[in-house]
Amino acid sequence: MKNITLYTDGACSGNPGLGGYAGILIYQGRQKIVSGGEKDTTNNRMELMAVIASLEKLKEPCQVDIYSDSAYVVNAFLQGWLESWQKNNWKTSTKNKVLNEDLWRRLLALSNTHKINWHKVKGHADNELNNRCDELARGEIEILRKQYDA
Repeated sequence: MKNITLYTDGACSGNPGLGGYAGILIYQGRQKIVSGGEKDTTNNRMELMAVIASLEKLKEPCQVDIYSDSAYVVNAFLQGWLESWQKNNWKTSTKNKVLNEDLWRRLLALSNTHKINWHKVKGHADNELNNRCDELARGEIEILRKQYDA
């Protein structure tokens, strides 16, 4: 099984607003950048899309160490939120509908394909690859801004 390192980040200008996401996949010292954006989205959706779009690039099951500054994404796995949401028919502990269920379902399917270790990193700190993902995600917002003249 291949060992992959993945750094991700999502960004939004307005929340909701123009959003961008980016991931950097690293395998045997080589990097592959995955990025994109959406016109009307939220920061949390972009954080999720950064992980989803990157994992979807993997052609076979892999061992993946994912580094994200999103407590929303990382804690859903490390603190068992996803298990609880599924048991509660995609409702939170306060009986509200889980936001972004469509993306959580996609990420859950991918997490069942790959063996994932989740790592929470401090955002906007001294983590070079996390900062690079942030730059790339913000770059996607600028592309959208020019495209939509927003």
